Parts: sequence; C-alpha cells; structure tokens
Amino acid sequence: QVHLVESGGGLVQAGGSLRLSCAAPGSVVSISSMGWYRQAPGMQRELVATITTDGSTDYADSVQGRFTISRDGAGNTAYLQMNSLKPEDTAVYYCNAHEVVVRGGGWSTYLDIWGQGTPVTVSS
Repeated sequence: QVHLVESGGGLVQAGGSLRLSCAAPGSVVSISSMGWYRQAPGMQRELVATITTDGSTDYADSVQGRFTISRDGAGNTAYLQMNSLKPEDTAVYYCNAHEVVVRGGGWSTYLDIWGQGTPVTVSS
C-alpha cells in the first residue's frame, strides 16, 4: 500500500496563511498529476487545486487568486500555499497523486493514491 504524507495544517486566524506539503514515498517513480482536495464536516470532498507534470494548474473558483499549488523539480512533492484564509476554508485537506508508477520488487501502477489528511481550521 502506497500513501502520501501531508503536513502543514493547523489553526490560523482569518486573513492568515498556511502552506501544506505532500510527499510521495521514495519508491514512486512518476506521477501524472497531483492535487489537493478538502472535506468540511458534513460535506462531500471537493477539489481545491491540481497541477500536471508540465505545470498546468487548475483551481476551484472559491480559492482562485488566494491559493497556489506547486510541485518540486522531481515532481513527487506538492505544495499548497493558502493566503487570505477564510473561515469557510476550514476542512481536512487531502493530497492526491494520479497515475502513479511505483518501483519495489517490480513495477506497480496506481490510478490514485491519497494522504491521510491534514486539518485546517480558520477562526473568524
């Protein structure tokens, strides 16, 4: 089982900033695209932002202009810079890796792998 490791969540006041990180294990050879999703209490999980191998990005309307997704040079770590946070941004944030190739005693491919989630709470 392959999992992503997220970090950077926490409690922040409205208007503040947080930076989330998401790292794939060293056995991951390639990832097609990475993304951040969030799930607020009682709500369905929703897409926040995605980034492809060539750096193309896409954002939910609710975070456009406030959040920035990026990947490191190797492509196996993703970040989500969140600025001008609002109380409605409060949720558990999950990292996703899409179309993943893993090396370990052979080669395996996964359509999607996820992190365990990191909570973000924005106080008013």
